[in-house]
Amino acid sequence: MLPILPAFLAVFVTLTAAAGAAPVCDPDQIEILAGPGSRTFSIEIADDPDEQARGLMFRPALPADAGMLFVYDRPRPANFWMRNTMIPLDMIFIDDTGRVESIAERTDPYSERVSSSEGDVRAVLEINGGLSRALGIGPGDQVIHPAFEDAPNEVRCPN
Repeated sequence: MLPILPAFLAVFVTLTAAAGAAPVCDPDQIEILAGPGSRTFSIEIADDPDEQARGLMFRPALPADAGMLFVYDRPRPANFWMRNTMIPLDMIFIDDTGRVESIAERTDPYSERVSSSEGDVRAVLEINGGLSRALGIGPGDQVIHPAFEDAPNEVRCPN
């Protein structure tokens, strides 16, 4: 286990909600239903070409409970690289219903190796590298955020 992951996990002890609680539907937060509970992250939204091109480049750190959500107008294949990105990231590819489609774990800082979704996705969430595995986040988990208008009724944010 990476030495910084215990600190991440300690932060998330206070952020883990009981299963079945009302979904978080704040545009500045995203909730992931993983295992018996949920994980909530404060997020920045990258929804225009300039923000999406810059992403998390040139940042020396990312808070443990933070991330960046790249939202697309319509589902499409997503391809990311780590050029000028200083920290390892997990890239969580999310389909139009808010389901985790796949995860590129612990991507290498400054790498030009492309990490791609396995199919069409509506969004990509970037969080600290190794955190998705540490928190038990995986393919098939449900993500709750207003961007996922096609999510199942029980987890869809109101319009």
